[in-house]
Amino acid sequence: MIINGYKSKLEANPEISLRQVRTLLSKELGIGITTISNTITEYRNSKTVSSPNRKKIFKNVTDKVDDFDKEAIRRKVHQFWTVYQGYKAIYREEGRPIYYIDETWVNAGDVPIRVWNDTTVTSSRAAFSQGLTTGAVNPTGKGKRLIVCHIGSEDGFVPDSLLCFESKKNTNDYHDEMNGDTFRDWFEGVLPRLKDNAVIVMDNAPYHSVKLEKIPTTAWKKADIIGWLQSKGEVFPNNMIIPELLDIVKRIKPIYSKYAIDELALQHNKTVLRLPPYHCELNPIEIAWSIVKRHVKTNNKSFKLFDNFISHTIDEENKFWSIDDTVDELTAEHTTLVATYGNSDSEDDDFNYLSD
Repeated sequence: MIINGYKSKLEANPEISLRQVRTLLSKELGIGITTISNTITEYRNSKTVSSPNRKKIFKNVTDKVDDFDKEAIRRKVHQFWTVYQGYKAIYREEGRPIYYIDETWVNAGDVPIRVWNDTTVTSSRAAFSQGLTTGAVNPTGKGKRLIVCHIGSEDGFVPDSLLCFESKKNTNDYHDEMNGDTFRDWFEGVLPRLKDNAVIVMDNAPYHSVKLEKIPTTAWKKADIIGWLQSKGEVFPNNMIIPELLDIVKRIKPIYSKYAIDELALQHNKTVLRLPPYHCELNPIEIAWSIVKRHVKTNNKSFKLFDNFISHTIDEENKFWSIDDTVDELTAEHTTLVATYGNSDSEDDDFNYLSD
């Protein structure tokens, strides 16, 4: 289309310039001048024009998954949900106490987003000079951050079971601060404080899901796989290849693929129930965390800030005292003027005049 237009323009007017041709074709065809220029240049150099590469359309995740895979995913998610709800219903019917575990973070500088605003502070400079602020500042992710872990039930948080420590890493995900050893030590100390035969609900965070031992995978060396199988008392031919060895691993894996936390709970006559992945709304302690954070924001105190607040209040009080003095002076002047204006021979008359 561009080349045909180019040829027709040259045939109609051999003296026409290339610039004029580009401009005319761009207006007539609605194509950018750069595209027209590149196409004409390629044609003049090689007498041919290559087809432009079409823009590659990248498929999103849902497009990459066909109907078969979608159905498999649905079944898996439904399975998680069914198993969780089934176990929980059974535990409730049995009257077993249910506890919930979760972690969160709290910033040392958290404040409410909306607060009372002092209208006398009219600029950032004035606020800075007085050690105040023109509005609430919520430095999320800045300053010291506390990592908090707790366990609770319908009776409230379990006494003396709070795990709280200062964050040491500069990371957006507080889960990076916790590790399997820290959680296990805390969990082991909490178990004796829980009611007997209790159910403990938690999510699938990595530090909740540390395996009791590692299970061989395709990344393992053949000698290591053989050693692991022999440690489990398995007998097999010496000439087996890795895929065949992993088939044996797959068969006995359910026996040894256990969570360290779950086994620790069983030793104390407790049962761990895991939430379906990405379903934190099923953990009521999440609501408790929102209330705790709101309380922290509302009651966050700093003696340094409060000292500035007091100084500012004293300044405002002094302003009112100054206004009172000014009013007294103006009132006195007004009284003198009125008294002079009366100028009666009798003091009683003057008094009566002022009192009217």
